Amino acid sequence: MPSSAFRLILFDIDGTLISTGGRAGRALLRALRDTYGVDPQVDGYSFSGKTDPQIVRELLTASGVPAATIEEHRSRALARYLEYLEKELPPGSVQLLPGVQAVLDALAVTPGVCLGLLTGNIARGAALKLRAAGLDGFFGFGAFGSDAEDRNLLVPIARERARRATGLQFAEADTVVVGDAEADIRCARAGRARAVAVATGWTPRQVLAALKPDVVLDSLAAPDALAAILGDGHPPQAPYSSRL
Repeated sequence: MPSSAFRLILFDIDGTLISTGGRAGRALLRALRDTYGVDPQVDGYSFSGKTDPQIVRELLTASGVPAATIEEHRSRALARYLEYLEKELPPGSVQLLPGVQAVLDALAVTPGVCLGLLTGNIARGAALKLRAAGLDGFFGFGAFGSDAEDRNLLVPIARERARRATGLQFAEADTVVVGDAEADIRCARAGRARAVAVATGWTPRQVLAALKPDVVLDSLAAPDALAAILGDGHPPQAPYSSRL
């Protein structure tokens, strides 16, 4: 990795930074019941790494709802979800995962680092979760499930938003995706970014390792977490503050 490059570090939210303890899932299922009149079965279903629109489509398809009906009412269902999510997540109601606060505090003052989000959450849902966790001051931009149902399309979107926000051009090799799911690793690879996997979500460490990310961490509390995220040769020559 070039020693003079700026780093764009993109964090997933659920399972990587925080846990809502099931509150977000309850809000979504309630919204789907209200909107579509069905009670989706989630036994055996994995939410991990998926975008919110993808989850809606998959759960409702499995419940026998026609594709055209899903699409017609999906925006309304997600709007209802946000209403319930805001009620479910008052400040302080979510759990910060191990090492998160220390890593974000360190990265926020590291020269040459720009922090962003890359998450399957729709944008407003991401904001509500970060606010509840007290992390909303760290991220000035991101790419979200509301930008594309296919998570593999999100790295270029995040990189372009970073360019607009900072005036810097971030190289593919200097973009880092930090996430807890197989989909985070695949997304990083699709966007030609480095993949840092963290085993604090629902996906076992050995499953993450099988996809050959650049790094696998047990948690962000690992002693080498900060160095693993930054990669070799940091910091760059020119200063840049990640706080926008």
